[in-house]
Amino acid sequence: MRNKRFDTVLIFILLAAAFLNIYHIWQDDAANQYYLAAVKSMTQSFHNFFYASFDPSGFVTVDKPPVVLWIQAIFALIFGVHTWSVIIPQALAGVGSVILLYRMIKPTFGIGAARIAALVMALTPIAVAVSRTNNIDSMLVFTLLLGSSCLLRAVKQGKLVWLLMAFGLIGLAFNMKMMQAFMVLPAFVLFCLIASRVSLKKKIGSLLLSLILLTGISLSWAVIVDSTSSSSRPYIGSSQTNSVLELAFGYNGTERLLGQTTGLARGDMNAAGGGSMQSNGKFSDGTSSSENGNSNGSIRDNAQAPQPPSGQIGTSNGRGGAPPTGGPNGGNGGPGGGGGKSINMFGTGDAGPLRLFQSALSGQISWMLPFALIGLLGVIVSWCRNRRGQAAELKETIFWTAWLVPVAGFFSIAGFFHQYYLIMLAPPIAALSGIGWYTMYRLFQNNKDWASYLLPAAVLITAAFQVYMLSAYTSQIGNVWMYVLGLLGLGSTLVLLMLKRSHPFSKQLTIISLCVLLLTPIYWSATPLLYGGNSVLPESGPQLKSSANGGNMFSSEVDTGLLSYLRKHNTGEEYLFAALTTVTAAPYIINTDESVMALGGFNGTDPILTVSDLKKLVKEGKVKYFLLPEKNSGNTELISWIKKNGQEISSDKYSSSSSSTSSQQSMKGGPDGESQQTLYLVE
Repeated sequence: MRNKRFDTVLIFILLAAAFLNIYHIWQDDAANQYYLAAVKSMTQSFHNFFYASFDPSGFVTVDKPPVVLWIQAIFALIFGVHTWSVIIPQALAGVGSVILLYRMIKPTFGIGAARIAALVMALTPIAVAVSRTNNIDSMLVFTLLLGSSCLLRAVKQGKLVWLLMAFGLIGLAFNMKMMQAFMVLPAFVLFCLIASRVSLKKKIGSLLLSLILLTGISLSWAVIVDSTSSSSRPYIGSSQTNSVLELAFGYNGTERLLGQTTGLARGDMNAAGGGSMQSNGKFSDGTSSSENGNSNGSIRDNAQAPQPPSGQIGTSNGRGGAPPTGGPNGGNGGPGGGGGKSINMFGTGDAGPLRLFQSALSGQISWMLPFALIGLLGVIVSWCRNRRGQAAELKETIFWTAWLVPVAGFFSIAGFFHQYYLIMLAPPIAALSGIGWYTMYRLFQNNKDWASYLLPAAVLITAAFQVYMLSAYTSQIGNVWMYVLGLLGLGSTLVLLMLKRSHPFSKQLTIISLCVLLLTPIYWSATPLLYGGNSVLPESGPQLKSSANGGNMFSSEVDTGLLSYLRKHNTGEEYLFAALTTVTAAPYIINTDESVMALGGFNGTDPILTVSDLKKLVKEGKVKYFLLPEKNSGNTELISWIKKNGQEISSDKYSSSSSSTSSQQSMKGGPDGESQQTLYLVE
């Protein structure tokens, strides 16, 4: 009998994933304006394309390597620069990740486990939220899963070429989001050592060769850029020394773990010493939030925390999808919370071993985490009882565990990350959920001792955990959902306990029980479709409906009155105007064919220009208009010089009733998140 060519269940899972990832991505403001502006600039010249320049004139780059932006730019060249054309690569990558996970789980654990892993991956809320934007992480995870697939094939076939491809893809992923790609490296190395069926000497030799290739690919673009004269390329955005390597191992490396020390607009950065904001609410100079601001945890004007590209402070400001500020007990994020005392700026909870179970993060990634962990216990029990017959299963389980543990450990203690980075946990949790169901069902069916109760226990504990998570959202979705889930979880557990010996459909009952656990993740994953997503800091959850525009923090509109005034008074300058941050500049780059300078890059604090450099640009006639926030923040030396030597242009000369609203919206940004900015003329 011929095997079916297509798995019908998988087809439905993929259709669901495609719907969740793609539907309505063509809506306005669905794309992160920071990256969208860069993509438009990259389509205008190969110079901009290669360096991932934020602006058409090649003044400053974005703060990430270019590979994903290259893909987006190619799509934009084919289909035009639209929100959907730059998002579709990530949406397809999200669907591709579901396929890859299915194909990796099926050969060893069977079609049932593969389907469950694929379904959990497709319904992971943060994976859906990220895949619906032009942020980089969805493509990053797809690339790492592709590398994982090559790794499994390398071990099974014993061919070096597949091993080199696996590690080479990690190197490629490094050129997508730098050090974040290396999170899976321990799992790759460990799996090679325990699963490869060659001598130890050959294993070490193959690994060394693979690591050399990985290093070469990882650093290739960085070395080329850093070796190029700074006068012949854009400034490297978010770096302090105009170096890609510094960006990789600093801002996008150690600072993610230890806390941000660059890009902080805390008054005069040179005078303040650039104190970093830690996850416990203290700056690296030892001062606390209460010392630098109000006692209630707010930040005063001269003590800004790291800003997202919108110029707003994270997602914990009550606008645009803030998760509940406390768990059911009023702490900062549920179990393990710190009583609301932390001043975490990006809604990521308090650092500690239970951080992933706090309400700040759990709704994005942790719905199935208890089930996966109990399933891991089932794998250990099963292997102890049949070591020879389950060696391959154990080794692949170790691979996914070695992916899960370091990544979960990092996010439990890291000082500077965003919620959507948690997509890195989606593949191992989904894989271990499928593997756990497969193993616990065998124990459930074939044993009469305590191990047979692992599956009912996993269903009950996971349902109870989900009810606890929902209790933090009762003000937004009410109590009914929580009670219904609790009753269904308890009922499923009782049915499994009563009918497991005699019922002919025990397998189907376990699958139904698992579907009960996926009811809430389905709703959470659908919230970006229902209420509109956050393109800057993607997230899922009912909190999105509390904000107009689904939580997007700034508008893509431009001030038409200001634009007309600047065009009318342009006398051949290369830049229409200069703004402090990319936030103000991005809408004008996207919606016009003009070049706009971001003096301080992403946060307004990049030391791109000195005062003498700026004087030279003005003297050469490259820029004369400057749109600046009222308060001196970011690169205060530049701002002070412009305000001292420039002529303030009254808004009455360019504002109009038809453009005042868009002006107010598009000018949100800058290190202070101000809505009011002033135009200056320097000649």
